[in-house]
Amino acid sequence: MKKIILFIVICALILSCRPTAVMSEGTPVSAKNRKAVESERAAPVAAAPAPTPASTPAPAPVEAAAKLIRAAVAPVVEYTPRTAGPEDEAGMPVYMSGPAYGDKFVPPPLHPEVQVQGALTLTDCYRMALIQSEIIAINIDLIKEADAHFLEALSIMLPHVSFVSLDYQETIPADAGTTFGSLKPSKSSTRNFNLKQTLFNGFKAIAGIKGAKYEKTQRTDEKIRAEQLLLVDVANAFYLLKEKREDLKALAKTKKALVNRVKELIAREKLGRSRPSEVVNAKTQFYGVVATIEVVRSQEVLARQLLEFLVGQPVGKIEDTYSFPIKLMSEEYYISKAPSRPDVEATKFAWQLMKENIRVVESDFLPEASLNANYYTQRTAFDKGTDWDVALNVTVPIFDGTEVLGRSKTAHLQADESMQLYHRTRRQAPYDIKNSFVNLVTAMQVHDTLRKAYSTAKLNYYLQKKDYERSLVNNLEVLTSIQTLEDAERSYIHALYEAKREYWQLRVAIGQSGTESLNDAF
Repeated sequence: MKKIILFIVICALILSCRPTAVMSEGTPVSAKNRKAVESERAAPVAAAPAPTPASTPAPAPVEAAAKLIRAAVAPVVEYTPRTAGPEDEAGMPVYMSGPAYGDKFVPPPLHPEVQVQGALTLTDCYRMALIQSEIIAINIDLIKEADAHFLEALSIMLPHVSFVSLDYQETIPADAGTTFGSLKPSKSSTRNFNLKQTLFNGFKAIAGIKGAKYEKTQRTDEKIRAEQLLLVDVANAFYLLKEKREDLKALAKTKKALVNRVKELIAREKLGRSRPSEVVNAKTQFYGVVATIEVVRSQEVLARQLLEFLVGQPVGKIEDTYSFPIKLMSEEYYISKAPSRPDVEATKFAWQLMKENIRVVESDFLPEASLNANYYTQRTAFDKGTDWDVALNVTVPIFDGTEVLGRSKTAHLQADESMQLYHRTRRQAPYDIKNSFVNLVTAMQVHDTLRKAYSTAKLNYYLQKKDYERSLVNNLEVLTSIQTLEDAERSYIHALYEAKREYWQLRVAIGQSGTESLNDAF
C-alpha cells in the first residue's frame, strides 16, 4: 500500500511541475547515485550557483509532495547510530534502543551509584558487594520487622476506637401469645462509636515494647556482623584474583626467559658448543611452564567469576591500594576487643529478648482489666434515647487447661538456649582472634623470608647466566636457576597476598570494618 501511494504521488508530481524542479527537489534517488546527491547537498552554500529562471523554487504543492517522498524514502536511507541517549535528572545517560540509538540494546549499569572509572580497588568492590548481597538485604528487612513488632506491642497500651453498625431482624410467629418476648420489636438497628482501653494485662505491653527494642538492637548488630563477614569474602576473592594475575605475569617472564634460552642453545648447537640434549631439556621445561600457565589462567577465571558474583557486575582491572601492614599490636590488645564484637552483642540482646518473652507469656496467668465505652448515634426500640454507656471488664483466669503452662515452659527453655548461645559466642570470639593473630604473624614472617629468597634467586639467575657465557657452568645449572627463580617468585606472590588476606581476617575477627587503612596499628 505504501508503494502504491508513493507511485501516485510521483506521477502527480511529474505531471504538475517542470522536470528540472522534480529532479532537484522530489525525485527519489537510487542506490547508485545516492552518494552523488548527498555530496551535492552537503556542498557549502557559498559554492552554490545563483538561482536562474530554470531552477526557481517549486510551488507549495510540489514541496508538499517532495516532503512526502522524502518521508517515504527515509527508512531506506542508512542512519548513523548514536552511542548515547539523553540524560535523566541525575545526569546519568538513559540507555535506549531503536533507529535513533542503534539496533543494539545497551542495558543500564547494575549499580550506577558505585560506577568506577579505571581499575577497581578493594573499597570499590566492597561497596558494590554491600549493594548486591542478599544477606545484607535480609538483615535490613529483619530490622524493619523489629520496628513492626514494636508497633504491635505499643498498640496494646493505646486505645482502640471503632465504629459499629448493627441491624437486627427476626420473624415472630403469627400464633404467638402476648408474652414479654412478643413485645420485642422484630427489627432494630444500632450505630455507635466504640472505645476500648486496656487498663491492666499483666505487664504484657511493657515486656513486649522492651523486647522489641532488644530485637531491633540484635538485628542491627547482626547486620553489622554480616557486613564484616562479607568484607572477608570480598577481600579473599579480590586478593586471590590479584595473586593469580601476578602469578601469570611471573610465569610469562619465566616463559620468555626459557624461549630466549632455547634460541641461544639452538644457536650454540649449530656452532657445536651445545649438545642436542640441552636443547631438548630446555624445551621440556618450557612446555611445563606453558602447561602451568594454562592451569593458572583457569584459576584466574574462577577467581574473577567469584569476585563478579560478589560485586554483581563484570570485573576488569583491579588495583591494590593498600600497603603491607608495618606492625601489629600485642595479642592481648586484640583479645580485649572480643566482648564488643557485633555477633557477641547480638546474642546478648537475643537472650534479653527471650527473657522479656517469658514475661509476655506469663502475663496470661494474671487478670486483665479493660474499659469499654460506647457513644450511640442511632438506637431503636427499647434502648432509644440512651446515648452512651461505659463498662469495666475484669477477667480472672481460673483454669484453661495447660496451654499457658506449656508456653511458659517453652519460653524458659528458649531463654536458656539463648543464654547458652551467648556464652558460646563470647568464648568463641577470643579463640577466633587468637587463630587469626597467629596466622597473620606466621604469614608476615613467611612473606619476609620469601621476599629475601626471591631477591637471592634473581641474583643467582643473573650470576648463572654470566658464568654460562664464560663457560664456567653448564646449561643444566642455568635451567635450574630459572626454575628456582620461578618457584621463589611465585611463592613470594602467594605469601604476600596470603598475608593480606589474613590481615583482613584478623580485622574482622576483632569486629572492625574495612574503612581503616592497612597501615594503621589497629
